[in-house]
Amino acid sequence: MTSHPRDTPQFYLTAPSACPYLPGQEERKVFTHLVGRRARDLNEILTQGGFRRSQTIAYRPACETCRSCISVRVVVSDFVASASQRRIIQRNEDLVGTPEPNRPASEQYALFRRYLDARHGDGGMVDMTVLDYAMMIEDSHVDTHLVAYRRRGPDTAINGRGTGSPIALCLTDVLSDGLSMVYSFYDPAESARSLGTFMILDHIRRAVALGLPYLYLGYWVDGSRKMDYKARFKPQERLLAPGWVRVE
Repeated sequence: MTSHPRDTPQFYLTAPSACPYLPGQEERKVFTHLVGRRARDLNEILTQGGFRRSQTIAYRPACETCRSCISVRVVVSDFVASASQRRIIQRNEDLVGTPEPNRPASEQYALFRRYLDARHGDGGMVDMTVLDYAMMIEDSHVDTHLVAYRRRGPDTAINGRGTGSPIALCLTDVLSDGLSMVYSFYDPAESARSLGTFMILDHIRRAVALGLPYLYLGYWVDGSRKMDYKARFKPQERLLAPGWVRVE
């Protein structure tokens, strides 16, 4: 009988299910657990190999007939915002993003709930309870935190923090070679701000400030309108058969 150390990762394959991005396709995922003293190192290796994190699970698509899900990461040092992206930055100059511990709060869940109901009412997360949300935020064995975006207040210039309830939040992992945006959401009543795009632009700035080369955005799916936005942040690298390939 072959034995394995307790912290050796074991990989599993899910059963086929309907693809949430491409009609008529089925998806399968390969996944492993991110627990124990090696969780952080394993998360680094797997993220660089195209995996994504969800709580204590790292997963990537393993579909039998489709290879449309492609991992992308922005080359932040060479990124130059387009005219429309610069307008989005200007539109949100009254906001300040602050890193906070990954601790759940009732005001976060209320925002998360409004976001799901307005933007993803038919998605797989719509039934998440407050306990599910708490686990998504705090159940982690890797280096992660929240970035909370609030309106600037009279003391922002002094303490660097916004005021009031957050209007957008992003759960962000810190890796040795970049930041990884695990999950973000925002107030749907503020849709004119283009907050999803703004959070990516702000995370590009944060990665540059930290001296990190990449911002990991997860999967770009060619042909999926839900994922088209990720192609707008270039130059980026896409994980293809030869490895990470730069796309201008």
